[in-house]
Amino acid sequence: MSDFLLQLGDNPQAVKLIKSLGLPIPIPQKLRRARGPWEERPLDDWNIVTGAAPGGALGAVVAKTIVTAGANPHVVGNDLAVFKDLGEAYGRPAQPLALGADGELPEGLRVEALVFDATGIKDTAGLRAVYDFFHPLVGALRANGRAVVLGRPAAEQATPEAAAAHAALEGFIRSLAKEVGKKGSTAQLLVVHPGAEARVEPVLRFVLSARAAFLTGQPLPITATAKAQPEPLFVRPLEGKVALVTGAARGIGEATARLLAGEGAHVICLDRPADDGPLSQVARSIGGSLLLVDVTDANAPDIIASHCKQHHGGVDIVVHNAGVTRDKTLARMKPELWDQTIDINLSSVVRINVELLGKKVLRDGGRIICLSSVAGIAGNVGQTNYAASKAGVIGYVRRLAADTAKRGITVNAIAPGFIETRLTAAIPVMIREAGRRLAALGQGGLPDDIGQAITFLASPGAAGLNGAIVRVCGGALIGA
Repeated sequence: MSDFLLQLGDNPQAVKLIKSLGLPIPIPQKLRRARGPWEERPLDDWNIVTGAAPGGALGAVVAKTIVTAGANPHVVGNDLAVFKDLGEAYGRPAQPLALGADGELPEGLRVEALVFDATGIKDTAGLRAVYDFFHPLVGALRANGRAVVLGRPAAEQATPEAAAAHAALEGFIRSLAKEVGKKGSTAQLLVVHPGAEARVEPVLRFVLSARAAFLTGQPLPITATAKAQPEPLFVRPLEGKVALVTGAARGIGEATARLLAGEGAHVICLDRPADDGPLSQVARSIGGSLLLVDVTDANAPDIIASHCKQHHGGVDIVVHNAGVTRDKTLARMKPELWDQTIDINLSSVVRINVELLGKKVLRDGGRIICLSSVAGIAGNVGQTNYAASKAGVIGYVRRLAADTAKRGITVNAIAPGFIETRLTAAIPVMIREAGRRLAALGQGGLPDDIGQAITFLASPGAAGLNGAIVRVCGGALIGA
């Protein structure tokens, strides 16, 4: 189902007419999305303005990320030194940014991203540095721009006041995401735990890139709990890896399978025997293989584990995408609708992982990515069964991540918001419109948006994210 307002936005004459008549029609900004496989310089020739609070610890990491990804750094303050060697090596020397008397940018400069290192903030007064950086610059952010703040975990601060200051960054970034969303721009907070500084670069690259087009307003915790590769690859990062994707016949599962294959993975496409036709087409088109099994069958975990071991020697990436909705208000819900939803969305995930981990079919350094939902965070009328299953996924991921970290295996969840699929196309038009518009970006996401986030979490460079719940929801107004 196409989005009429997005189509309308592609017609300059229609937009001009709407503005001239003063009609209260919110025209969402068409999002710039990445096409094709990962590239070495995803930020090629972008102008990125950086700044830092006094005592910031991540200047060198920010400098390396920006320069090696192909961007032109412009620096507010006195942090030019961290860019010196890299700027010379890559032919992108940092430029000091001096604003005009009225806060205007130098003539002709257009800004694609703003990055601020807030790790040095020690008290609530230090929050003024965040305001001073963004206030004169946010209006100059181009459509589909990026704003990123790097902070520290509030709970690990030395004083309650420092904890308050770093907790404040989350409220700031969530609100900023809603302010810039009308231009298709996004805002993120990277919460960097002590000892995880070396893991920031891949995450910062991702959130700045067009592959994170539908991810906004999110605090992403970066930790050192799981073992990581010293230098992760940024081109074909999944070369030689084996990935298992459940529910791969269509929608998010199909999009994920295609993206994983595009980065070098051999993808085992799994779905029900009834979906043999579409699943076969997906597997053939990406050079993957086929596994027909119902995840609710009692012997499904053994079949899956045996297949992965026998045909591939094991598996590196497991994407639990298979799921159902069986919506009814609780008073009208039959027990079989409750049982089926819990079994497919949650219990089958647990059973399969027990088999893959217990028999060490999932190799060390592997990745488990589960599909949750914003409904599991915020709840939804008529979805007590679905919301329970998806909230269960969140609790499961957070607990399992601690157990697998010693093997270098990360466990994370994606919580999609309103995504344009055949299922959402079938819901009533007014509910569909509300799902699209009640978000910072003012539109629904695409299956590829979820697939891009899953592909990143599957990559070696995502080792800093473990036990994370990543909302890919366009800044939905519901939930946390």
